Amino acid sequence: MDRAPGPSVRLKLTLSYAGFLMIAGVLLLATVWEFILRDVQVVSSRPGEFVPIRSVILRDYAPATAGVLAFLLVFGLLGGWTLAGRMLAPLNRITHATRTAADGSLSHRIRLPGRQDELRELADAFDTMLARLEAHVTEQRRFAANASHELRTPLSVSKALIDVARADPGRAADPLIDRLHAVNARAIELTEALLLLSRADRRSFTPEPVDLSLMAEEAAETLLPLAEEHGVTLETDGDIAPTLGSPALLLQLTTNLVHNAIVHNLPEHGSVRVTTRIRPETVVLTVENTGEPITPELVSTLTEPFQRGTERVRTDHAGVGLGLAIVQSITRAHDGTLTLTPRPAGGLHITVELPVAPPDQGSGAPPRP
Repeated sequence: MDRAPGPSVRLKLTLSYAGFLMIAGVLLLATVWEFILRDVQVVSSRPGEFVPIRSVILRDYAPATAGVLAFLLVFGLLGGWTLAGRMLAPLNRITHATRTAADGSLSHRIRLPGRQDELRELADAFDTMLARLEAHVTEQRRFAANASHELRTPLSVSKALIDVARADPGRAADPLIDRLHAVNARAIELTEALLLLSRADRRSFTPEPVDLSLMAEEAAETLLPLAEEHGVTLETDGDIAPTLGSPALLLQLTTNLVHNAIVHNLPEHGSVRVTTRIRPETVVLTVENTGEPITPELVSTLTEPFQRGTERVRTDHAGVGLGLAIVQSITRAHDGTLTLTPRPAGGLHITVELPVAPPDQGSGAPPRP
């Protein structure tokens, strides 16, 4: 939820502490004046003559009172700021853990030390929730990986049998076998996509230096025949973009984006532009394509598994509906962000932002000519 910026809770508590202290000081001084000092008299220099103390207080006591109130104000602000910081420190840890979980990492725990109180009870409940979520998600990923792995063998066997039947020179033309071949190929593609998605979700890779610009060039070179088949102009441009991650997964990410941009494009004279840029703390891969206009509501669902956006899908190379879901998973596994924005003229503008590699890590690739 987007909210307008406002003062922090720590500042509010500090002002509350200081204000309460000032009110208490004023009431204390007023009480002293009302019940003790107002009617007190002092002896004058003349024998037997008394003078009310009001004039003495206004002359000597009032400046001292103002000094005390100023001291109470400064003391209240400094003390309130310190006390508020100590009281809110557990909330800062809980907020950090919540943001970490929102970014997809469920292994982080708060583990707030100290004796039991309301904040520690909240932290313990949050840790318990994270542990259950992590166990549930891990179980789902393990099931998907195991199921996909087990499907590999029967699908491979059926593919071999169908290929033998199709290659039989004495076989009459049978559209049913051709249809079975297409269905089997799609099932194999779906199985491999599920395995790749599971691998990215588990972050089961050792980070290596990777140049995203080289990944973009390789993906564009591989998919150039597909672009020519669809009548799409494919362009690549950009800077060297060093990051750390899995070369295989980042190549798959780039390939999926470029493939998606080619397939979901205009029927004729479409274009795809792939660029890379380097910033002080991140590297950016951008894939932009022409196409039919897309609503923001549809764009927000495109990274969900098996969400293709039916009005954008052509009859060939439609995929299995996991392309952008895999891109999202790989991006999260590399601590990056994926942004999809509809272009006003139609098509998509997709940006992947990843942490830049430290200078001593390099790009992991030889220098370009």
